[in-house]
Amino acid sequence: MSVQFFLMLRRVLNRKQAVESISQSIKAGVGGAIAIATLVLIGSIFDNTLLMAPFGATCVLLFSLPASPLSQPINVIGGHLVSITIGLGLHTFLPTDWWSLGMAVGIAITVMAVLRVTHPPAGADPIVVFFSSPGWEYLIFPVVIGSVILVIIAWAFHQLPLKSNSIAIEASE
Repeated sequence: MSVQFFLMLRRVLNRKQAVESISQSIKAGVGGAIAIATLVLIGSIFDNTLLMAPFGATCVLLFSLPASPLSQPINVIGGHLVSITIGLGLHTFLPTDWWSLGMAVGIAITVMAVLRVTHPPAGADPIVVFFSSPGWEYLIFPVVIGSVILVIIAWAFHQLPLKSNSIAIEASE
């Protein structure tokens, strides 16, 4: 194999993501688990769904990368709101087809960027709409209410102290 292949492979496999402590990684996973479980629990209590698949990806950003511009409350809530609105609007007039799905996602990305509320998980929202055909009430349940609850849980969770080396020290001994 050529040297170029190995150089390309090295570039592809090179991780740019910062190293996180074990305790920080566990805290992020626990936060995501609590957030999703809370949405499901509250939804079942009030007999309204507060969960949609893109919220799982939202939790990755909220709990693993909370300082990212893409994880800020306006991006989470605004990004989902914009993308679902676009999905619902286009699905009203367009069939579920390869071109309409592509167009809906592309428009959602564009509008989020223009409004500066880009939230990558919200890029999946039009796909959810086209395949599940919800009504306009979907904007409230689960989108707005669920997004707000996720942001509140993430904010509260990040107020908890993190014992930065306790797990890493135990693991290394």
